[in-house]
Amino acid sequence: MADDDRRHGSGSVEPGDTSKRVGMEALRERGLDPEELRERLIDAVGAEFSTYYYYTNLRMHLAGHEDYKEITEDARLEDRAHFELVAPRVYELGGSLPADIGDFMDRASCPHAELPVPMEGGSPDPADLDAESILEVLLEAERCAIRTWSEICDMTHGKDPRTYDMASRILQEEIEHEAWFVELLSMERDGEINPAGHFVRGEPGDAPYSTNRRINDSA
Repeated sequence: MADDDRRHGSGSVEPGDTSKRVGMEALRERGLDPEELRERLIDAVGAEFSTYYYYTNLRMHLAGHEDYKEITEDARLEDRAHFELVAPRVYELGGSLPADIGDFMDRASCPHAELPVPMEGGSPDPADLDAESILEVLLEAERCAIRTWSEICDMTHGKDPRTYDMASRILQEEIEHEAWFVELLSMERDGEINPAGHFVRGEPGDAPYSTNRRINDSA
C-alpha cells in the first residue's frame, strides 16, 4: 500500500501547516465548536484557581475545627489539581490563559468563595466568623463547580473524549466535595447526621481522579 493511500495519512490540514490543529478540526467534524469549548474551559479553570485561593483563606479561619480544616485542605488542593489538569487543554485548543490575573478572575464561572463577612474598610474581624457560615460558603462553591463541569461533560460527551475524560474526573471529585460539606454543615448547623462516607485521603489533596501525578509530578 502506498503511503498516500493510508486511510488517515492526510486530511483537511495540509502537511506542515502550523496555523491549524487536527485536534480542533476533528472536534468541528463532530459538531463541537472548539473555540467555544476553549473559552468555557478558561472560565472553568478560572473558577478552580479562584477557589484554590479563597479556600486557603477560609481554611485559615476554621480555628478550633481541625477536622474541618483537614477536609477543606483536601478540597483546596484538589481544586488546584483541577486547574493544573485542564490548563494545558486550553493551549491544545489554540488558546492561552489571560495574561492578567485580574482578567482571569473576572472570567471565573463561579462567584468567589470569599470570607462571609463585610470586607469594606480593611481586614475582617475573626470574631464575626463562625464555622457554620464558612461551611455554607464552601458548600455553595462546590455546587457551582458541579454545575460547571456537568456543562463541560454535556458539551463534550461523544465528541471530545480528551476533554470529557478530564471534566468527568473533576466532576467526580466535586460531587465528593459537596457531600463532605453537606455532612459537616448538617451537623454544625442543624445537629443532623447526614453521612458522606468521607475518609481521609492518602495524602492531603490526593485528588484520586484528577491528579496527573502518575504521569506528571508537577500536577
